[in-house]
Amino acid sequence: MSGHSPHCHGHERDDFTGAFALGIALNVAIVLIELVYGFLANSMALVADGGHNLSDVLGLVVGWAGAVMAKRSPSPRFTYGLKKASILAALINGLFLLVAVGAIAAEAIDRLLRPSVADARTVIWVAALAIVVNLTTALLFARGRERDINVRAAFQHMAADAAVSAAVVFAGFVILWTGQQWVDPVMSLAVAGVILWGSIGLMRESVGMSLMGVPSGIELDHVREALSSLAGVEGVHDLHVWPLSTTEIALTAHLVFPAGPIDELLQSARATLHDRFGIEHCTLQVERTHLEDTPCR
Repeated sequence: MSGHSPHCHGHERDDFTGAFALGIALNVAIVLIELVYGFLANSMALVADGGHNLSDVLGLVVGWAGAVMAKRSPSPRFTYGLKKASILAALINGLFLLVAVGAIAAEAIDRLLRPSVADARTVIWVAALAIVVNLTTALLFARGRERDINVRAAFQHMAADAAVSAAVVFAGFVILWTGQQWVDPVMSLAVAGVILWGSIGLMRESVGMSLMGVPSGIELDHVREALSSLAGVEGVHDLHVWPLSTTEIALTAHLVFPAGPIDELLQSARATLHDRFGIEHCTLQVERTHLEDTPCR
């Protein structure tokens, strides 16, 4: 006998559609400004920062598309809807960052081998403007970063961008005060390092989600113990936990429950899974005997 708790799909998720749209608009503007003035000022650090922001614009576009697709209603073909699109968006976002790292590092190394003069004053004021834009965009995603890897990725990217732009401002002042042009490409390599460091965690988590791994923050043994501790439950087997999207978690399990009202058991299990682990999609099969010992036909 099995049961699927209809109330396991609880609360509404925050809608960040407007935040994605505004973030994209702001960052497209700063990318254009940084790239144009980066070439005019002959600053690889400024161009690198613009390239970094461009990768984040692409990431925001992909994240926005994933969030919109994840809201699509289920269909006969896609019975869970398109919730996995948000996971794919996070994975593609990480790939964009890796591409940006390679491009920036290659150009910075070339500038180290063939130094050129950068206009420090232009570098300073354009990078300062980028700090303002990046911090403003990061604040748009601050409230949802704990619940959604896509939103967290957007927040982390924008916050890191602000720090990177601050480093570019510092490089501009060093060049202005000392005239040492090597600081510009070295800072570009530092930018690449920051991007690489930030992308590793995102790639690891998004790949794990794509492979239907147990979401971070959930221990399978703890879930098993919680279900086993329910009144009347004598065993738990065939337990599976996986992400449906970047915000929703699914679970299936068999509960050995020799006697007692099944409806009460399902309600108790649903509340436990929701309140302790944030699992909102649960399908439970109730068995009156230990069927896991029965050979599979």
